[in-house]
Amino acid sequence: MHTHLIAVGKLRQYYRAACDDYLKRLRRYGPVLEREVRTAGRAATAELCRREEAERLLRVLPADAVLVTLDGRGAAWSSEELARRLDRWRAAAAPLALVIGGACGLAPALLQQARHSWSLGPLTLPHELARVVVLEQWYRAWTILRGEPYHRGDG
Repeated sequence: MHTHLIAVGKLRQYYRAACDDYLKRLRRYGPVLEREVRTAGRAATAELCRREEAERLLRVLPADAVLVTLDGRGAAWSSEELARRLDRWRAAAAPLALVIGGACGLAPALLQQARHSWSLGPLTLPHELARVVVLEQWYRAWTILRGEPYHRGDG
């Protein structure tokens, strides 16, 4: 199963190091491709920012991928639920695209196209940190499926 992580913006070094660590771990389970698109920068409004970034995200989104957007209004999944979903997506053998917006979030039109919307919880996170959390949880989901000791569900 090919996983595409598509995100707005470049990461600062300390976030980049954490993401690179999880990407390295994840590649043991299959291809993980990370794509960054440029931020809208000086867009006049948040709506314009989201629209410009959505256009850039859609240009690099694989046409046949199952689209999962990261959005605070989405469903909050436990690590175990994410693992169950990963297992179903893996069995379907379709590529998966995890999409993370920038500081203004994702455009409503892009959110409507998503098959799934995933929330990391009620906290507001910087989009750079959200990318680290997504990769860590993706890695954790794989280890749950494989029965590896990384995840300890007893606490």
